[in-house]
Amino acid sequence: MFTLIMLTISNVFMTFAWYGHLNYKSKPLWIVILVSWGIAFFEYCFQVPANRYGHGQFTAPQLKILQEVITLIVFGVFSYTVLQEPLRWNDWVGFGLIIAAVFFIFYMKPAGT
Repeated sequence: MFTLIMLTISNVFMTFAWYGHLNYKSKPLWIVILVSWGIAFFEYCFQVPANRYGHGQFTAPQLKILQEVITLIVFGVFSYTVLQEPLRWNDWVGFGLIIAAVFFIFYMKPAGT
């Protein structure tokens, strides 16, 4: 549970660092880059420990797919609430395909294992 919480917090920072500036297009790009880097620092402060403590409980591919699914959830909420851009049907289909990857990574056993 600790890993999932840390990944979620990390992804909130990541989403604001990567996409928050879209509401401030009149600001100079260099300022936006510096602010984004500052926010991304906190992303790393949660992401790195989440992966370090989570590895062993999860494999590296499992950690990655968990991070991707959390990213999609956080981004969906962010897109709708902050950017005022609701997800379209094809966005949902694409996200669903990524979530299907969770099934394959967590539940499908390779032959011979």
